[in-house]
Amino acid sequence: LNFIFIQLYTTVISMSSRLMNVSSRETTHSVTHFILLGFPSSPEMQETTHSVTHFILLGFPSSPEMEIQILLCVMFSLIYLLTLLGNAAIICAVWSSRKLHTPMYILLANFSFLEICYVSSDVPKMLANIISQTKSISYAGCLLQFYFFFSMCAAEGYFLSAMSFDRFLAICRPLHYPTIMTYQLCARLVVFCWAGGFLSILMPAVLMSRVPFCGPNVIDHFFCDLGPLLALSCAPVPKTTLTCATVSSLIIFITFLYILGSYTLVLRAVLRVPAGSGRNKAFSTCASHFLVVSLFYGSVMVMYVSPGSRSHPGTQKFVTLFYCMATPFFNPLIYSLRNKDMKDALKKVLCASEISKNTEK
Repeated sequence: LNFIFIQLYTTVISMSSRLMNVSSRETTHSVTHFILLGFPSSPEMQETTHSVTHFILLGFPSSPEMEIQILLCVMFSLIYLLTLLGNAAIICAVWSSRKLHTPMYILLANFSFLEICYVSSDVPKMLANIISQTKSISYAGCLLQFYFFFSMCAAEGYFLSAMSFDRFLAICRPLHYPTIMTYQLCARLVVFCWAGGFLSILMPAVLMSRVPFCGPNVIDHFFCDLGPLLALSCAPVPKTTLTCATVSSLIIFITFLYILGSYTLVLRAVLRVPAGSGRNKAFSTCASHFLVVSLFYGSVMVMYVSPGSRSHPGTQKFVTLFYCMATPFFNPLIYSLRNKDMKDALKKVLCASEISKNTEK
């Protein structure tokens, strides 16, 4: 019996081992990966195919007379060159004068460089399209123009807020100003303004790149503005419209309310100062800053508080042209003509350039 039991035991063990070997051989899989569906994707994210490869920028109404087109091109080119020269002069004045190496003028120099980038993001293409017959811009070029233009707009709001914070500390907290507004804090503010401008518009730019454009491709504007682009979408994009409206409204209202509150406190502090040269200088500096703020926000609020609004194309072009070209053009005049230190530094820069020219001759 023992012998029979041992034989049965060994037979069962061998059969089980064979079954295990067979099952281990059948563990090879033809599936190499799995697809995780996750959450259902929205129709706006799915419809990302584009049949439009370029856009037509109508710009300003074309005239059969070529002389009018040339006149517009010359006039806008002159304003553009004067804007570049005026803002570059402020940068050179701040760079060359050690007296202007203070946080206020460092912020002003960065603001002037921002104005150069801002006006260069759309005006050169507008000038080329005025005298061009095709008036076209590529799809990628349109999205890049959209991103850089509105990034500069956001950065301008942040820089105006930083400048109002600087004036608030200088006038309302004069004894604590040197310890608070250090060069390290000024550098951080500059980095925040530049980085914040580009990061704030990143999400709207990504969403705009996913908007389906199937035709038509004619934009009744002189650059790739938000409203005209959304109007060309061949499918409803409510989430993109809502996101762009929310981002633009937050940037505009938060910065504007902060600037308004800062200059209200500054005005109260200035009015408490006895009449004299110190009061006049503080009032003149803050008045020039607030004038720039009024020019910028007064025109921007008309356009981008409600980006899906269907306003008249002529009004859109005029208001956009005002804050695209007029605001950067007037800023150097406002800051230089109402600031004695800036005027002295600009005179030194001009005198130094004239002396260098005479020595070369």
